Amino acid sequence: MWLLNAHSLALDSVTGSQDVKYAILSHTWGEGEVTFQEVFSGKASKKKGYQKVVNTCRQALKDGIDRVWIDTCCINKESSAELTESINSMWRWYCDAEICYAYLEDANAHGHDALARSRWFTRGWTLQELIAPTKVIFYNGVWQELGRRDTLLRTLWHITKIDPSVLVDRKKLSGVVVARKMSWAAHRATTRLEDRAYSLLGIFGVNMPLLYGEGERAFIRLQEEIIKTSTDHSIFAWSSLNPRPHDDDELDLLFAKSPRDFSHCIMMVRWTPGHLDEEFHLRNR
Repeated sequence: MWLLNAHSLALDSVTGSQDVKYAILSHTWGEGEVTFQEVFSGKASKKKGYQKVVNTCRQALKDGIDRVWIDTCCINKESSAELTESINSMWRWYCDAEICYAYLEDANAHGHDALARSRWFTRGWTLQELIAPTKVIFYNGVWQELGRRDTLLRTLWHITKIDPSVLVDRKKLSGVVVARKMSWAAHRATTRLEDRAYSLLGIFGVNMPLLYGEGERAFIRLQEEIIKTSTDHSIFAWSSLNPRPHDDDELDLLFAKSPRDFSHCIMMVRWTPGHLDEEFHLRNR
C-alpha cells in the first residue's frame, strides 16, 4: 500500500493498512488528476488536480494525521497486478482509515440541496466509500465542511436510500439482502463498464481478478462469486425491461446484466422462515 506523506507529498510504501494512521479521500475524478508516476517524477505540481492533493494533505495535518491515501496517485495503475490487488483491497483500506474526506467539488453551498445535486452521489465507486469508513466528513468545492455522515443520516437516506443503520455501523451490511444492496448502485455510473461490478466487491465481501475488456461479463462474474458464499435467494429477484439475446449462455440468463435490474428492490427485506436460506448450487448440467 502506498501513502502520501502529508508534509512532503512524497509516496511511502507501508506493509498494511492497519499498521499506520492515515486519512483517505473520496472524490470524483476530473480533468488533470495527479498520477502515481507524476508524484515520483516531480511533475505533480503542474497538474490541475494537484491542489486537491495539497488540500487533502493540509486537512489531514489539521486533524493530526501525517499520511493520506488518494486513489488517483497512490495506485500504480501501470502494474496490472498492483491495480488488481488495490481494487480488491480498497474496501478494507477505507475501513481502516482514521477518517474519510468526501470532497464534493461541485457543491458550492450548504444544506440538503447542495448534497443532493452533487455528482458524488451518482458515481459507482463512492458507494463503498460512503459506507466503509468509520468516520466521513463532507466538504464542498472550497473545502468548507458540509457536515458529517453521522449527523446527516436523514439527508443521506433521502439521497441514497441506504439504511441509516448501515451508515452508522457497516457491520449491519450483513443483515441487508443482496438485492437491496444492488439497488443502492442501480442509478450510479462508472466510466468503465466493468467497474459497475468491481466497485461492489467490498460491499459483498468477495474478491475476483480484474479483466478489463470483458464488459457486462464482469457483473455476471460478481454474482457468481456472491452465490459461492451466500444462501440469499434475493440475488435472483432482478427484473429487466430489456429482452435478453437468444444467444446468451443459459447460465448467464439466471443473472442480471447490471445493478439497474435491481432498482425495484430498494425496500426488500429478508423473510423470516428459514427455508428460503437453504444452501443452493449452480451446475452446468
